[in-house]
Amino acid sequence: MLEIVLLGLNHKTAPVELRECIAFSQEEADKALKTFQESPAIGEVVLISTCNRVEILLTTDNKPNAVDTVKMLLHGFKNIPTAEFEKALYIHDGDDAVRHIFRVASSLDSMVVGEPQILGQIKEAYKAATVNKTSGVLLNKLLHRTFFTAKRVRSETGIGDHAVSISYAAIELGRKIFGSLEGKKVLLVGAGEMAELAVEHLIRNKAKNIIVANRTFERGVKLAKRFDGKAVRFEEIPDCLQIVDIIIGSTGSPDLVVRRNQVKKVMRIRKNRPLFFIDIAVPRDIDPEINKLHNAYIYDIDDLKDIVDENIENRQQEAMKGERIVDEAVIRFRAWYDNMDVVPTIVALRNKVDNIAKSEINKTLRSLEHLSDDDLQAIRKMANAMTKKILHDPTLLLKSNGFHRSKSIYIDLTRKLFKLDNNTEE
Repeated sequence: MLEIVLLGLNHKTAPVELRECIAFSQEEADKALKTFQESPAIGEVVLISTCNRVEILLTTDNKPNAVDTVKMLLHGFKNIPTAEFEKALYIHDGDDAVRHIFRVASSLDSMVVGEPQILGQIKEAYKAATVNKTSGVLLNKLLHRTFFTAKRVRSETGIGDHAVSISYAAIELGRKIFGSLEGKKVLLVGAGEMAELAVEHLIRNKAKNIIVANRTFERGVKLAKRFDGKAVRFEEIPDCLQIVDIIIGSTGSPDLVVRRNQVKKVMRIRKNRPLFFIDIAVPRDIDPEINKLHNAYIYDIDDLKDIVDENIENRQQEAMKGERIVDEAVIRFRAWYDNMDVVPTIVALRNKVDNIAKSEINKTLRSLEHLSDDDLQAIRKMANAMTKKILHDPTLLLKSNGFHRSKSIYIDLTRKLFKLDNNTEE
């Protein structure tokens, strides 16, 4: 029977420089899928390539040859000596391969546990395999179970709860202070990467009127255009304090950019409306003394890191529940997979047809009380002979060794036609 095998490397086994070299674009992935499947050692195949991992999920009846083929093709596609990536490769088969893909899709194996992007990336990889017709009965079932399991982990645990990035943690704090960020005005001081991410989170939460103050005005104009906002010069920051609700500091300035006396002056004009400062700069942009003013709130990068660390710990605790769900799913898939072997399918088919025949014979014989015991025995023998003859050709077909790549299709079709599996879960 075909074996499920997974080969790959990820952020735990390979540095980013190696992952970049091995990564596949969509066009490259399409070519690779077809080339992989042309190998006699590989049956079905799905290729997953993200910034943190490259994994090849396949079926084979010759694992050593399949593994060597993948290594050789990776070397050929990427023009990288096998010795440079071989040590970073992990190889899983059987239940270990199934468990691994379930964990990856459930974000239990991610750099940031609970991140939602990986499930979508695996769905895209599976879509590419179906378009290229490199996924069949086994991997179709496995990937459907993978998506089902990942959704269970997401819905039945808190693995995706709590902010685990500095930028997102800052916005979650803002929501606690304001209740809602809808319609809030934002001043972005500087144009650091984390500050840009924070603004993207703010916009998703329906904040508006993004103002950008950058030392290089042209850079500020360019960034403001990206967020459909407006740019101001550094000298205009004190005026902006009167009208904005959230200030994000991320400059490279060695000195404070916003000071306590500036904020104190505007608080009366603001009629004490809350003013929220997110200081992601090192050294700090925002005067810590501002925190002593009424309705002014400052969180610097250390405050945010403490929140993130606590939230990561919470996610790790929830991940334990996710691991249990994955283990249950592996057991269920193993039960289905074992039934895909020829012998259990033939036995299940014979039992089903035999039980139907016996049931119908018994119903009929109850109304034929005048028959002798010999007559009853003859009728039962006839039913048994008919059952054997009906199942003779299907049994020979299922036992045939001449179509190993298609055997799983025939077995799957047989089990569906005769409803041999009670478990309808996907």
